[in-house]
Order: sequence, then C-alpha cells, then structure tokens
Amino acid sequence: MRKQTRPASFADLLVVGGGSARLDRIAGLLDWAPLEALLGDVYASGCGRPAYAPLVHLRILLLQSWYGLSDPGMEEALGDRLSFRRFAGLGLDERVPDHSSISRFRSLLASRGLAERVFGEVVRQLDARQVTIRQGTLIDATVIEAAAAEPARQRGGGRAKADPDARWVKRPDGSARFGYKLHAAVDQGTGIVRRACITPANIADVDHGHHLVIGDEQAVYADKGYVGPRLRERLQAAGIRNRVQHKAQKNRPLSARQRLRNTLIGRIRGRIEGVFGALKRSYGLARMRFMGLLKNQAATLITLTSWNLARAADQLG
Repeated sequence: MRKQTRPASFADLLVVGGGSARLDRIAGLLDWAPLEALLGDVYASGCGRPAYAPLVHLRILLLQSWYGLSDPGMEEALGDRLSFRRFAGLGLDERVPDHSSISRFRSLLASRGLAERVFGEVVRQLDARQVTIRQGTLIDATVIEAAAAEPARQRGGGRAKADPDARWVKRPDGSARFGYKLHAAVDQGTGIVRRACITPANIADVDHGHHLVIGDEQAVYADKGYVGPRLRERLQAAGIRNRVQHKAQKNRPLSARQRLRNTLIGRIRGRIEGVFGALKRSYGLARMRFMGLLKNQAATLITLTSWNLARAADQLG
C-alpha cells in the first residue's frame, strides 16, 4: 500500500521561509501529474509498510543529483533540511524514506525502463514551454569511467567480472579508458540535453549520431567522428543543415576552405564540452556509481533530468 497525500499539518504551517527559491522555481516548472502517471504502481504493494508516493522518491533522486548526496546522506539531509522536505513533499511530522528505500526505488526505475520515460517527459514539457531554442543541436559523446576496477587489458579488451557491460576504448593519443559512453544531443542555445543514451565505451560515435537528431532543429553540429552516410541521410531527409566537420581521407587532405569550415563549426560544437565538463565536475558523472548498463543508464538519465531542470530554472530566472 502507498502513503496517502494529506493536507499540511499545523507544524508545517508554522514554518515560514523553509523553502529554497531555486527549488520552488523548479517545482513550478513542470506539470507533475504526467510524471506521476508514468511511474504508475511503483511501490503500490498490497501489504507491508505503506510506501511513499513514487513522485516523492523521484524528487528525492533529483535532490541527490543537485547536491551530490549518497543514499545515506540523502536520508540524513531529509531529516533536517526544510527546503528538501518541502520540495520532496514530506511534512514535518512524517518519517523520511530510509537509504534502502531510495536505493530500491532507483533499481525499480532501471528494471522497468522508467528513467528513460521520465527524462523524455521532462524534455517534452520543456519543449512545450519553449524553454529550448532549437536553433541547433550539438551532438557528441564522452567516456565515463566504470565503478569497477579496471581489468588487465587483453586481446579483445578485457572485462571486469564485477561489471561485464563496461568496455575499454582507445583514445586518439593512444591511451585507453574503461567504462561507458554518454551520447548526447544538446540544445545549442540553452545547454539542455534533449536526447541521450548510455552504451559501453567501445561503441563508435558514428553508430549513434543519427539517433541523436531530434528533427525540429535548424542545424546539427558535430565533429568528424560523426562523418558517415546514416547521419548525412537523416539530416537530408529532415531538411536540417549539416554542420558536421569534414574528415580528411587517405591521400586527400582538407582544403583551406574545409579547414576554415571545421574551425567555424568547432567554435559552436565545442560548447557541448562545457556541458560535459559541468556534468562531471558538479553532477558526479566523472565516474559511474553502479555496476551494469541498466542501472547506469537509469542513474545517468535521472542526473540529466536534474541538469535540464536546473538549466531551465536558470533560463526562466
């Protein structure tokens, strides 16, 4: 069974100034009812302790991303921070979810594929509110190190028993990294991530470029790693300007005009590196926290959802 939403208690009404202006702006950005419907009967068990509403847990996961808290740290913060309780929808007289229930909810999102749907619904609402500009889409990928220790490199790459989904990828400078790859499409004007997926690190960028095109942008900007027929044909079919950098061929160096074009594209495309940098520095995406593609995909998409909401709140000021 699930805990029922109830009117504010007398103790709640005594609290003045217990909120955060930014969290209040974020809470007002969305129509939360469709998200509640998406989460469906998660935790709606017929017996046992009453479960917290799924929307409470979703908001808790968002708070974790914004404030860099572990599950135990989140439980403790909910116990004494009024702004967190207010955003999550917990009254002063309510017990807070413990760290194990937060972890279980995250696992349910992963196993049911709900994180992808939550991410998509938030992007849809931000688009509908015309928060995204859609002048252009920047597409790129970045490697995120696995939580598992790096295995010894072997023929075929080598795998970690603790996380068999993670893979090695060779970098242009000859070094290698072990983990996953975040493929993302970022709105040029706002930095909001409009489409994303997680793959093992050895998946080539060009294999996912065409999947990152939204279809309503005016142009797509990408580096030479995305040169290929699938992306080119996708852009042509949608009437979207192709701003993918040229790639030199064997015995066919780039012309001066092509090099200039690459430079001009690079000045715009390079803004996505700032988004990746902020996600890694401030949102914990320098390294995965979980084992396995399914859990890391879900956790990363929730993190990107929190990034998008924060960006939108800042845009709308």
